[in-house]
Amino acid sequence: MTTPDIDPRLLATQVTASMLARDTASQGLGVAIESADAGRVVIAMTVLDTMLNGHGTCHGGFLFAFADSAFAFACNSRNRKTVAGACQIDYLRPALAGDRLQAHAQEVSLGGRLGVYDVVVRNQREEIVALFRGRSVRIEGEVLPAATATVEPP
Repeated sequence: MTTPDIDPRLLATQVTASMLARDTASQGLGVAIESADAGRVVIAMTVLDTMLNGHGTCHGGFLFAFADSAFAFACNSRNRKTVAGACQIDYLRPALAGDRLQAHAQEVSLGGRLGVYDVVVRNQREEIVALFRGRSVRIEGEVLPAATATVEPP
């Protein structure tokens, strides 16, 4: 069952909020959802001292997890359960303790069960920190049961 009568932006907002409420990994990173729409999401987090590697920069695993969270929210934003099929990341500059990062995830292609999403991670100076590409695979089910989705904005 899908929710065709709900505004896509409202549905994406509800779906991403529902996912974040159950996503202890993203919560542990301090992820906040700044905006959501069908196939798009912007999230933010602050680099903490506990995320630093031996060089004093944000560990690549945390950057990957952050970008992967944005990818997950974007590819599930239409309320169709979707998982990663493959991901890659390019690290372009270091992120430091206290940096406020934003990840902008954007759907590039969606056809059948497969999708491609690009995520750009930027710091507070708008410098690109990392570029991430994820390929998604839709599985059975919905993230948010249609009966619990709100038709009208609150």
